[in-house]
Amino acid sequence: MTGHKYYFISDAHLGLYPVEESKRREKLLVNWLDTIKHDVRELFLMGDIFDFWHEYKRVVPRGFVRFLGKLSEISDLGVPVHFFTGNHDIWVYDYLTGEIGMNIYRKHIIREINDLRLFIGHGDGLGSGDTGYKLLKSVFTSKILQWLFARIHPNFSMWFGQKWSKSSRFAKGYIAEPYRGDDKEQQVVFAREKLKSEHFDYFIFGHRHVPFEIQIGEKSKVINLGDWINNFSYAVIEGNKLELKSIYPEIDKKILRKKFQVPDNP
Repeated sequence: MTGHKYYFISDAHLGLYPVEESKRREKLLVNWLDTIKHDVRELFLMGDIFDFWHEYKRVVPRGFVRFLGKLSEISDLGVPVHFFTGNHDIWVYDYLTGEIGMNIYRKHIIREINDLRLFIGHGDGLGSGDTGYKLLKSVFTSKILQWLFARIHPNFSMWFGQKWSKSSRFAKGYIAEPYRGDDKEQQVVFAREKLKSEHFDYFIFGHRHVPFEIQIGEKSKVINLGDWINNFSYAVIEGNKLELKSIYPEIDKKILRKKFQVPDNP
């Protein structure tokens, strides 16, 4: 029997350099999953769970054994596990579905949970603008490019992909740019425009690595889930209430919204 809570996490970037730190964060994530496995009704993994993922027809990336094992345990309990591809793990195909039973999504979905209408997605490339990123993503999602990349020996392709992801994270920094303001956050701008045509109680995104909860209109909010690099944050729906939390009590919702800080030694 599954539980009654719906959990959302994003941007764990498992495998991110340095490897030792990634393994420490993976164990934290696995421990957290173990604490929720008896009260979770559905689990949403909202993109960039892996810092780089590419699976061949008969070969998948090494590592993440504890994490994948815990997800398998949760799935075997009858809990639906939903995986949204992000910009770092876009090359997920059928392995996670076949082995764990995950539901894979490559774009946003609309769900109703406990009378709450939700717009759910990784949160990248929304609305107009950001043409450079959108062009790059269109290249990465090209069936021709994917076929050609799969012809490369895994030793080289995995090295190249991990190096690319590592350089991308170093360029952006390990701590994300603080909240930019309601008129400059693309996810908030997109949600406001979307509300002109249809109502949603919550827009739930990842991607930005900055946990925030922003009221838009009278009855709608934009939620960003933050990350599992610095904030170790997640959202949970119980009844008709959504809360943004962290595994560390001192990082409560107000701190996440106003200061975007974490303990020096979490």
